[in-house]
Amino acid sequence: MPAADQNPIALYVHWPWCVRKCPYCDFNSHAAGPGLDEKRYLETLLADLDASIEIAGRRPLSSIFFGGGTPSLMSVKGFEFLMQGIARRLPFAEGIEITLEANPGTLEASRFAGYAANGVNRFSIGVQSFDDTHLKTLGRIHNRAQALEAVQTAARLVDNFNLDVMYALPRQTMDELESDLRMAVESGATHLSFYELTIEEGTVFYKREPAGLPDSDTAAQMGDLVQERLAAAGFEHYEVSGYARPGRRCRHNLNYWMFGDYIGIGAGAHGKITTAGGILRTERRGNPVLYMDDGANHRFGTQLSFVLVDSLPFEFMLNVLRLSEGVPASLWSETTGLSFEVIRPKVDELRREGLLVKDESRLACTPLGRNWLSTVQERFLTDFEA
Repeated sequence: MPAADQNPIALYVHWPWCVRKCPYCDFNSHAAGPGLDEKRYLETLLADLDASIEIAGRRPLSSIFFGGGTPSLMSVKGFEFLMQGIARRLPFAEGIEITLEANPGTLEASRFAGYAANGVNRFSIGVQSFDDTHLKTLGRIHNRAQALEAVQTAARLVDNFNLDVMYALPRQTMDELESDLRMAVESGATHLSFYELTIEEGTVFYKREPAGLPDSDTAAQMGDLVQERLAAAGFEHYEVSGYARPGRRCRHNLNYWMFGDYIGIGAGAHGKITTAGGILRTERRGNPVLYMDDGANHRFGTQLSFVLVDSLPFEFMLNVLRLSEGVPASLWSETTGLSFEVIRPKVDELRREGLLVKDESRLACTPLGRNWLSTVQERFLTDFEA
């Protein structure tokens, strides 16, 4: 098993509160009430980081990602406290990428400037659509004008920002999608994440499916349109939902897709840390109050589990095959410590079927394989001999 040594590591920080829960969202997010204790939560995050460092070591941070929920609900004073606490505990690698997710409906220009002044050099803005009707259907708290204002604010503060946009929305037309694509491209964003609306179990939409959802053929046509328009605009489709200007791929997410290590702190956060004993998965309790109670009782270390050797092929492929260009075949041994011979029979089988490229030096799907990505990944859910 490769040692963690001083290889850089990523940090994910989860902020679990939103103004209100969107009907399509299955993330660990909760409506912020009057009893939200920001100070206690931030102190718990730093205690959580201390517990994680005991396992991962003091490795330089290659990226930090503040996700949620809606991290842009955090006060500037609280964010400054958190960033200073992180910086005291771990060194920052040169050129570190620091991303903060933000929703247009929580926009205050002075607060966003405060985030940037305290280290944020990349915003990820949850626009979802520039159409007021669709925004209302999605339960968003912002409108088109606020989305445009958020984009303009981000562009003034940083030279690198992402927009999240959804398609295949209820009663959405191709012309409306064309309009969202045009506005996203013209926004100045360096990165675009386009997601097909999917109905997830446990959401409001799952209990009461919205009328007018496109059928699978129409949704596929919309996906094709997204790819065509963004390619024509010079965006690289480097990951299933990720499109980037050259040199602007999200380094934090690339670390996930390349099976890199990351610390996850916050309610419901997950982490992956390579240790001498194997690959360790960490998970924190999702309920923010119980999570803070865990912090007070120093219970973080109990939420740990090692990845079984039989599970590594699927976990590895679940990530790396999301990348359009795939990864070097050598990455398997470098990140798992296992011989390539463990997965070679399955890889050769998929190559013969035309689902993986026949380049021996790479692990990547063919265009056909990308169309059946989930099926290809699931083929690694089988018994392997290490």
